[in-house]
Amino acid sequence: MAATTLGYSSTVPRALVHREALAEVFLTDYQRQGEGLSVAAQLPRTHSYYNDHTSNPALYDPLVVMEVLRQCGILVSHCLLDAPQESSMVFDGATLDLLDTRPLRIGPRPTHVAVDFQPEQVKQRGGRASGAVFRASVSVDGVEFARGSLEWRWMTRRTWQALRERARASLDLTPRAHLTGLRLPTYLVGRGSAHNVVLAGAETEGDQVTGHVVVDRDHPGLFDHPLDHISGALMFEAFRQTALYAASEVHGLAPRGLVVTSMATEFQRVGEFELPTDCKARVGAVGDDGVLVTMDMVQEEHTIATARFGLERAACFAAPAAGTELVSA
Repeated sequence: MAATTLGYSSTVPRALVHREALAEVFLTDYQRQGEGLSVAAQLPRTHSYYNDHTSNPALYDPLVVMEVLRQCGILVSHCLLDAPQESSMVFDGATLDLLDTRPLRIGPRPTHVAVDFQPEQVKQRGGRASGAVFRASVSVDGVEFARGSLEWRWMTRRTWQALRERARASLDLTPRAHLTGLRLPTYLVGRGSAHNVVLAGAETEGDQVTGHVVVDRDHPGLFDHPLDHISGALMFEAFRQTALYAASEVHGLAPRGLVVTSMATEFQRVGEFELPTDCKARVGAVGDDGVLVTMDMVQEEHTIATARFGLERAACFAAPAAGTELVSA
């Protein structure tokens, strides 16, 4: 299905992507393509979370592309794989690779993207689909600029609640101290607003850095609706900020000059609100393609997620030719 047949005039129903705020819905249309969907999305230019970066040149956040893919996965699960509307979705892992960052430059008009989103493997339980591995290709004006994958499962909320109760019963969740100090300065993690900083302090030893994660359940971008666990969005952001801070500490690379060009994340356990959360990073050597940061997110003795983030210098990407068109005020 050609991307030009997709519409960008309104968003899809928010229930189809599990968002509560209309402003957090980025998908605008979808049509059947092969075993999956061709999906349209508009990237936000003025979002208080996704557009609060000090990178130069100004780019759309790679994590908003990941959020578009997450919404595509839920959409396909409901529309093609018959996941019940009240299902609880369990995110197991995701990857994203940017082939070209030029389409992510923020211009005078919102950017429209098209996603070819296909289920690669469908998991079954009791003769019904219960999860899938998805592959995605993301393009602007017919030119592919990113590829990604997602893996998740779904189950009834009753089943999810039973699993959560059993898991929590096996943990010591008695009250314990959490870091309550000031968050890291914004410039150390490439942010403009302190409200979007999710690290409260960090320590460096050689090529290893440990960031202490702030879990702010009132943050509208990271917790769109109430959850009984740490959101995947917060985990992605904590990984990103830890990677930027670690690259700065170990190699002296300024966060405002770096962009995430690849990420691979696996979610192993549910993050509990009661437990302190740390992000432990190991920084690789600086090469022609930037630097790779490998991370573990831990709650005391348990690893809850792992990630590999590739960072490149934003200035390495050639600037587009200067425009000569006159525009009225």
